[in-house]
Amino acid sequence: MTLCCPGVTAGTPVSWFRDGETRLLQGPDSGLGHELVLARADSTDGGTYTCRTLDGAPGGTVTLQLGYPPARPVVSCRAADYENFSCTWSPGQVSGLPTRYLTSYRKKTVPGADGQRTSPATGPWPCPQDPSGAARCVVHGAEFWSQYRINVTEVNPLGASTRLLDVSLQSILRPDPPQGLRVESVPGYPRRLRASWTYPASWPRQPHFLLKFRLQYRPVQHPAWSMVEPAGLEEVITDAVAGLPHAVRVSARDFLDAGTWSAWSPEAWGTPSTGPLPKEIPAGGQLYMEKEPQADSPAPPRPSLLPDLQPLVHRDPLEQVAVLASLGIFSFLGLAAGALALGLWLRLRPDGKDGPQKPGFLAPMIPVDKLPGAPNL
Repeated sequence: MTLCCPGVTAGTPVSWFRDGETRLLQGPDSGLGHELVLARADSTDGGTYTCRTLDGAPGGTVTLQLGYPPARPVVSCRAADYENFSCTWSPGQVSGLPTRYLTSYRKKTVPGADGQRTSPATGPWPCPQDPSGAARCVVHGAEFWSQYRINVTEVNPLGASTRLLDVSLQSILRPDPPQGLRVESVPGYPRRLRASWTYPASWPRQPHFLLKFRLQYRPVQHPAWSMVEPAGLEEVITDAVAGLPHAVRVSARDFLDAGTWSAWSPEAWGTPSTGPLPKEIPAGGQLYMEKEPQADSPAPPRPSLLPDLQPLVHRDPLEQVAVLASLGIFSFLGLAAGALALGLWLRLRPDGKDGPQKPGFLAPMIPVDKLPGAPNL
């Protein structure tokens, strides 16, 4: 590495100093004139250098920055909903030089559609970077069934390097964790806990893009989790350990299994109820009484590891009315079919009496030659 003193003519002998230091780096008798040679320069040689002429007059200063050309950045993308996605990046290697990034994207076209590559409908468009300076850009209003090509270019004084990444929202979809997780005891049921939560705020509530959930729970003293997949935004745990606090957490995923599961929500804690059943039983509820410990028993009841086998009542009143109406319709149809069968049987059964039979629904066949007045053939 060779530095030149900017304030003197070529070949003029000068002395070189490191800025802020009095130690002479190279004297005027080195035979190198106005040049300073740094053998095997590395990152520790970066800084400001000062050169002086033989009479001590300052000749100028030179700032040295050592680094590497940019490497291809590492890029990853994620969609927190089905309309927007963001991409983050990091340098492939630390260059040690001032670095900036250029970000853009375009919609991918069908192979062979070269005429569409420069169409305004397919881009490229700039990917707006985070105003806070974080290595992140966001694409708004993306199409869920389309594919996009992301371009992230790292630029420093020694050059530029580009990374291209093809993404589709279906593959990078990862919702934010569910919010508002609450864990409550169920009065009178010492092995039940009710957990409820809400959709993440970043997920638009649309009937054709829903989320499904999974829930994990465990006693706080135990390391192993149990897991269930609830059908909605709440779940009743029926095998909690009586008397012990439990940790609960939930995660979410697109209900058609696009993308991956979200991160787990922050844990919420709850302890099953130890009190008696409430005096007022809600409509449709069932009374379930646990055995009271003996009054003369000195030891308190121990926590039970068996599940609460009492059935859960989740039926909606409208659902019950619909079931009753269906049963009524089927009963009416059954009675009508039975009455029809009985009528046919009574109509067709033999009379059992001698004498002429009344013409019925089905009359016996009489040969033609036996009919009165029929000609003999």
